[in-house]
Amino acid sequence: MNPYFQVEINDSGAFLKIITSEAGFPSIQETMNYLEAKKIPYDVGILSAFFKQGDASKLIPLTKNKIYPVPESCILRISEDRMSATARFYPASTGGRPLTKEDIYSECRLAKVVFGIDDKVVDSFLADKKYATEYKIAAGRPVEEGRDAVIEYNFNVNNRVRPTLNEDGTVDFFNLNLVNHCTEGMVLATLTPEKRGVPGMDVCGSEIKPRDVKRAVLSYGLNIEPSEDKCIIRSKVNGHVTLVGGKVFVSDVMEVNNVDNSTGNIDYQGNVLVGGDVKSNFSIRTSGDVEVRGVVEGARIEAGGNIILMRGMNGESKGFLKARGNIVSKFLENCTAEAGGYVETNSILHSKVHAGTEINVMSHKGFITGGEVTATSRIRVKTLGTHMGADTRVTVGIDPVVITRMGQLNKEIQDLQKNLKASLPVLDITKKKIAAGVKMTPDQVKQIQALAANVKSSQEKLVADNAELEHLKEKMEEASSASVDVSGEVYQGVVITISDVSMIIKDTVRYCRFVKEKGDVRIATL
Repeated sequence: MNPYFQVEINDSGAFLKIITSEAGFPSIQETMNYLEAKKIPYDVGILSAFFKQGDASKLIPLTKNKIYPVPESCILRISEDRMSATARFYPASTGGRPLTKEDIYSECRLAKVVFGIDDKVVDSFLADKKYATEYKIAAGRPVEEGRDAVIEYNFNVNNRVRPTLNEDGTVDFFNLNLVNHCTEGMVLATLTPEKRGVPGMDVCGSEIKPRDVKRAVLSYGLNIEPSEDKCIIRSKVNGHVTLVGGKVFVSDVMEVNNVDNSTGNIDYQGNVLVGGDVKSNFSIRTSGDVEVRGVVEGARIEAGGNIILMRGMNGESKGFLKARGNIVSKFLENCTAEAGGYVETNSILHSKVHAGTEINVMSHKGFITGGEVTATSRIRVKTLGTHMGADTRVTVGIDPVVITRMGQLNKEIQDLQKNLKASLPVLDITKKKIAAGVKMTPDQVKQIQALAANVKSSQEKLVADNAELEHLKEKMEEASSASVDVSGEVYQGVVITISDVSMIIKDTVRYCRFVKEKGDVRIATL
């Protein structure tokens, strides 16, 4: 039992009786707060003196004036997060009315505690009254957070796989392990759907909403069979599987000796393997990977996956490479190369090269000479520029194309949400009418079918746009710590740009890292 106090009223006035316990006297501050709340006059000096003496056998005089009896009472306190409320009870004075169960509930309502009141706690107090004691009288219902949808891929989706660097500084271009083989009936991916959260409620009756959960769908191309619930996809053929832009592809590989007059241009929905060379003015377009084991001349190669050139490219100032995935080449000379992922090569000479993530020119001689080289997150190179002063420009940081696309996606998402907000209630009302037996004209049926198709299309587009936006946000995060790392020399005349600031190298610098710091390009140690 906690110590407490009680007001006694007689013909001589009002007095305070102290009931002690093993904990000693009650708190003087709590006592004063109670007297002031009940508007009972008292002398602070007298009260303090009695509390200092610690003699509970004497009544403490409060006032000689006649006061009305004070009923039994309680004070409620609500936690900061409003998820719990406690009650502290005080005894009635002489002649005061005791609290009833309805009185306690009324006090709760006055304090705006309307949810989660524990009836057992109220009964417990009324059965065995313990004054100046905390009773947890109400508790809110915690929110039950939902779960994001999760897709598990049963093949390697890491687009950062790199060729092995040998001890002699050369790169093993023959063991890249970038092809994921699959067999007929193989489970390629499994979707665990999202689980929506359950709202909570605080003791004041306000709803606490759970966080929004991320939806996901399995996106796939040809040669893939989905399960009835669209949560599992399997391969329909023996081949290889890739993940491009969040979409799973299964395809066979097209093999040719050379790309020249004997084959003409190649346009194929799958992977292409060229055992020899790709001659000037010919092109390869494919939805999958392209691997060339010979030399690529002034040709054009576009791939939905990766481009792997075992012996490199001499583009004759017209060669062009474009991959949604990565580009791995022994060398890149007099050409243009664009990769959605990284670029890995021994050397870059008088070329325009862009990578969505990073560029690595670290093996063998590892030089970048002439041209323009850009990457979102990092460029790693041994030698940058040349003592002859060739015009060499390297850029890292935020890709303006990414920023523009994110703006487009945000607008598309807002428009789709607005469209769904207007369309879904119409469909719901129509379903209720049909359930109630209301007949519709053929024109009305067509309108509703068109509306339903539009809603389905909008929902699928919304999921795809949200997934793409999340991917671009990840790329923006990678760009926040962009750098140019040089393990050898940077020659005079090289222009280094990080996001929106540039530096022109005036003197040869060795073994350094270029970063953006305080609005300028700075040189740091590796």
